Amino acid sequence: MRTNIAQVLAINQRNLRYVYTYNPRRHFPVADDKSLTKALLARHGISVPETYAVYQWFYQLARLPGDLDGIDEFVIKPAGGRGGGGIQVVTRLDSGRFQSGGEILGWGELRQHLADILFGVYSSGYTDRAIIEERLHPHHRLKKLSPFGLPDIRILLWREQPALAMLRIPTRRSRGKANLHQGAIGVGIGLAHGITTHAIAGTQRIVDHPDTGERLIPFTIPCWQETVSLAVAAARQVHLKYLGVDISITDTGPRILELNARPGLQIQLANQTGLRSILAQLEAESPADDEL
Repeated sequence: MRTNIAQVLAINQRNLRYVYTYNPRRHFPVADDKSLTKALLARHGISVPETYAVYQWFYQLARLPGDLDGIDEFVIKPAGGRGGGGIQVVTRLDSGRFQSGGEILGWGELRQHLADILFGVYSSGYTDRAIIEERLHPHHRLKKLSPFGLPDIRILLWREQPALAMLRIPTRRSRGKANLHQGAIGVGIGLAHGITTHAIAGTQRIVDHPDTGERLIPFTIPCWQETVSLAVAAARQVHLKYLGVDISITDTGPRILELNARPGLQIQLANQTGLRSILAQLEAESPADDEL
């Protein structure tokens, strides 16, 4: 089946009809800054990865060894990063050595990476904040589909109603990251039952993982209803009515990774379904908001 081109939501339509109309710019920071996102969701009892440390100023990096005392693996993220840039998954080897992406790092390299984040190297602004957080491991059933990194679920919601969903699977080409533009796989998911329906690598339709040959279609996503409910719960806490929610499913359940006020449109390719008719139907069924 091919996507009906007349039903595909284009980027200008997305921006004018949904992002600019339903996502007031004053509320963008709660999605654009991962530290603000996590703090807000955690206050409302919504599951997110544990935060070990947040750095805003260079002098704070002196406390790094103390902040990581007793922590053997962790993830470094820029709070305002985009597209997976600056994310570093780190494992401790001994008291002064770490490994990330096949490289051996010392305290100096870790501090330098954190300093680059604070300088805004990976963000759209001049400065940023650096987050060190819990490393998540995928649910054991998802791990066989994604041996190269942490997969995630992207659920697109409009007015807190799920519209489309996809599984994003890292590959060798994406270097363990789940971002489609870096080479990850997008796999469409049926919202009703959590079963995969279509998969793409770039714009090419596939049914097997290109690196491992593991069958992608059909596959039943574990903890599916809990995952959808978590996305809806997160959407209810923000004043962003056109929203992408990224979730990791672990053996202890789903966790919110981040929110996106301008979610990409590749989710349509992954599902072989255009968004225009879906959003029109949701709009017809939804009462008007009294206030945005």
